[in-house]
Amino acid sequence: MKIGNLEIKGYSALAPMAGVADRAMREICVKYGASFTVGELTSAKGVVLGDGKSESLLKCYKSEGISASQLFGCEPDIMAKAAIKALKYNPDFIDINMGCPAPKIAGNGGGSALMKNIELAGEIVSAVVGVSDVSVTVKMRAGWDEENLNAPQLALVCEQAGAKAITVHARTRKQMYAPPVNLDIIKQVKNAVSIPVIGNGDVCDGESAENMYKYTGCDFVMVGRSAMGNPFVFDRINAYFENREYIEPTLEERLKVCIEQINLMCEYKDPHIAMLEARKHTAWYLSGINGAANLRRMCGEIKSMSDVLRVCEKALEQNKDL
Repeated sequence: MKIGNLEIKGYSALAPMAGVADRAMREICVKYGASFTVGELTSAKGVVLGDGKSESLLKCYKSEGISASQLFGCEPDIMAKAAIKALKYNPDFIDINMGCPAPKIAGNGGGSALMKNIELAGEIVSAVVGVSDVSVTVKMRAGWDEENLNAPQLALVCEQAGAKAITVHARTRKQMYAPPVNLDIIKQVKNAVSIPVIGNGDVCDGESAENMYKYTGCDFVMVGRSAMGNPFVFDRINAYFENREYIEPTLEERLKVCIEQINLMCEYKDPHIAMLEARKHTAWYLSGINGAANLRRMCGEIKSMSDVLRVCEKALEQNKDL
């Protein structure tokens, strides 16, 4: 797949997930085979007003491989100014979010709310494209609700405004993350535009990735929640398409990666914040194992790296004979 002049190899990418897919997670996912990553949702207004936290989310690093900065907002001029700032951090492309369903985003006119104002959405894409020397992409949903499945129309407007690829999360804003995904809408978007279309929603292994590719005709697929505590999903997908044997990591191997990721989190951000966030990441790595419920309670009390190690040791102890 090519996004503008950018060649993307492989089979799946890590979806942007605010508060989840931070630099540490992105690096780990690339290590296990993610073809590219997109940074966390970043407020264009926050960036323009000089908010340091917002601007820090735009940073891209070579260790992440091919990576993008993602912006949200509803004012074309503000989005353009934020894009100019984003370019300082060397993104391979800039992604505009038109899919976030969170009330604090959509309620203020950004994210998925732009699906209700296609004309404004086109103006935003045009404004960002006008100042960017890298490709601009757009991530959207199927529509606002089942009565307004307008992703094909929005995608076409975005293409005409200069977007070089479209990602479609095949759920409506009203659905949030509830099943089912609507693969037909990805197919309709693919038929509506000539630029690459990336499918997103419930891809969790090689079979589900292949089904999305074959059913929709999309050019690439994106993995979101299935990568939480499971960066190995990318190697699993790659092995499937490369027709090679895939060996599931042991619990011990999984937990080594968990510890590696949390150590990176502590290196890249305030250690106190990292430890609070480590609670959910550790719990995700422990999903599905024996005694997971009690281990999740322990995760909720994590305050230090020694607590993380203690939870991992307990998990191995409870599962040593399985």
